[in-house]
Amino acid sequence: MQLTRAADYAVRVMVHMASLPTGARAIRTDLAASIGCPEQFLSKVLQGLTKAGLISSHRGNSGGFELPPARLHTTVLEIVEAIEGPIHLNVCLKSFEECSRASVCPAYPVWVKAQQSIVDVLGGVNIEEMALQAQVAGALQAVKLQELPCT
Repeated sequence: MQLTRAADYAVRVMVHMASLPTGARAIRTDLAASIGCPEQFLSKVLQGLTKAGLISSHRGNSGGFELPPARLHTTVLEIVEAIEGPIHLNVCLKSFEECSRASVCPAYPVWVKAQQSIVDVLGGVNIEEMALQAQVAGALQAVKLQELPCT
């Protein structure tokens, strides 16, 4: 199983937006540059996040994209599902009725447990926490660069 590029970029842009001051708006060009994503591709990602209500889109001269304060606690799971839909590790996990072998299949409980682990991990971290971790990592990197001897 591998997440799509769109889900990866969605998480990146949400974490970036969580690091901005409350009420700040960012334009698509700046967001694309900050997360290393082609601008046209990011357009589709931003549409998905806006449609899911995770970010707000504003038009006009003072337009751009904004992370509502209530969305600072958005989990990675919510972001991934906004872009990819519900997580289903295997087709048999979409619903119990989809697989006639679920009650006798020795792999079924393994898939259920694996999927639940993925959901728990992705649902257990929010973008505010990730933005804070990124800021700490950036500060540590800056300190390390200052400590390097000049040659």
